[in-house]
Amino acid sequence: MRIALTGASGLVGRWIARAAVTAGHEIYPLPAWRLGQTPDLTRCDALIHCAFQHLPGKYRGGEGSDPDGFTRANLDGSRALFHVALDQGVGRVVFLSSRAIHDGHPAGAELADELAPAPTSLYGEVKAQAEAELAALSSSDFRTASLRPTGVFGPGQPQKWAKLIRDFLAGASVPSRVATEVHGADLGHAAMLVLAAPDMSGSYNVSDLILDNHDLLSGIAVLTGSHRQPPARADASLLRVPVCARLHALGWRPDGLARLHNDLQSILRDATGEDA
Repeated sequence: MRIALTGASGLVGRWIARAAVTAGHEIYPLPAWRLGQTPDLTRCDALIHCAFQHLPGKYRGGEGSDPDGFTRANLDGSRALFHVALDQGVGRVVFLSSRAIHDGHPAGAELADELAPAPTSLYGEVKAQAEAELAALSSSDFRTASLRPTGVFGPGQPQKWAKLIRDFLAGASVPSRVATEVHGADLGHAAMLVLAAPDMSGSYNVSDLILDNHDLLSGIAVLTGSHRQPPARADASLLRVPVCARLHALGWRPDGLARLHNDLQSILRDATGEDA
């Protein structure tokens, strides 16, 4: 397939681009395109929409002091893009949503694929509304789906754990925290599985590990020979954990723990600019 990919150079888009090329697809990265503009998709078989406008390093709260501009770019811009894809004959569209749409569910809840959104942030609201806008356009000739990934990790810049790792190695206070995570390569594979599914539709959770800062930073300490103590473990029972039944039914088997171990040296280098 020829796949139009928005946000191809971003934190998530780069992983999806790699997965698509590995799967034998051709990527059209929409050079110079911005949310709100009308791209030419006439030669594309599919669209994967990852682009999102936000303050650097912030998703929840990424609107800063301009919530209207944030909504205009990300909701109105996505809606317009979906209609362009429909009007120009693109057959399949995958939207990169977020598990942030579920922040309002009770602590400790299991998040099923079909669970209705309960956002508590403008970021989550915009993602949930964009999901609904896309789903409303779905038909047998215009297949649509939304991915709801949790936190995405892996080597590369910008490095999401850079400040955490640098603070830990410098002896600064670091938080106790536990979170759900998925490696970018596993997210990319998930996107390819969904895109290839004949009856793709609705939403798909994308989550793998439950990772505590204690374990992550213990690994960093081993690599660097640091004697600093990692933070205490956080209470994992309070996590809202996505259940990925629909992806598993497509054969998705993430391997985030092994990937974390294999990539930790690279992640450390990305965070500090130095090898251990």
